[in-house]
Amino acid sequence: MKKLTIQFVPFSEIDNLNSSERIKKLLKIVLADTIVVLQGKLKPEEEARLIEDTMAIIGHVKGFKGVELAVLNQKSSNFSLINNFKRNLAKALIGDRESITVIGPASIIREIKKDPSKLELMLKKK
Repeated sequence: MKKLTIQFVPFSEIDNLNSSERIKKLLKIVLADTIVVLQGKLKPEEEARLIEDTMAIIGHVKGFKGVELAVLNQKSSNFSLINNFKRNLAKALIGDRESITVIGPASIIREIKKDPSKLELMLKKK
């Protein structure tokens, strides 16, 4: 049976990269049949670019079938108005580091189920 590899990528590791470099770094990890757990989340345009780049390389890389991606956000409804303001200000200044993003190869991840408090990864049997 093939081993399963999960790599945690702290936000600080991609914070100083531009969008193209972030996508390239994450795709390189995923192309090595590794599931990425990213602290924080990508910008919407970066997520779109990741999907576009993925579609462009399907068929050109042996065994690569695409990616599965899901983001888990912390609910902000449990915080007071002043705490929500503080959190939103911090997000604007340093980025969203409270979220968790999971990106993995579609050849390994069959499905990602998401509800407000958890992500469930359904993996394919090898």
